Amino acid sequence: MELPLLAITAWSGTGKTTLLQQLIPQLQMRGIRAGLIKHSHHQMDIDTPGKDSYVLRKAGANPVIVASDKRWALMCETPDEPATLHYLAAQMDNRSLDIVLAEGFKDEKIAKIALWRQGVAGKVEALLDEYVIAVASDEALAVDVPLLDLNQPGKIADFITEWLNRI
Repeated sequence: MELPLLAITAWSGTGKTTLLQQLIPQLQMRGIRAGLIKHSHHQMDIDTPGKDSYVLRKAGANPVIVASDKRWALMCETPDEPATLHYLAAQMDNRSLDIVLAEGFKDEKIAKIALWRQGVAGKVEALLDEYVIAVASDEALAVDVPLLDLNQPGKIADFITEWLNRI
């Protein structure tokens, strides 16, 4: 079974991470188990230079799993073929999740809630496509999808809960 994917998209500085930090506990209170995939435009490395796992990965081991009693991480090198959002979501355990939230990924063809905050560079219209199921904003906007209050994560969690029940 493929997990439902929902992206939280916006221009940089709008508050995607802040909203998700508030939204995830709200979803948990409603019994919804959420995984998360965060998009980064930067070259990222979760491994620490000099540590054994880093040295072994740089020596050519691919993939590498680093594990402890409390957590584990899988690192894969993908310089020739970057992983797609759907591939990444498929790596998550669908038995322990109800939804995969994606931070960013505004060009993906998946359901999205677009965030718009007054004073942030960029136009709200550029965020809207046929996959946007709602807009969360701190101001009144004329949009053709439900308009949610960006400062009410509980109401956004209610909307996501209702959306999950419909799909």
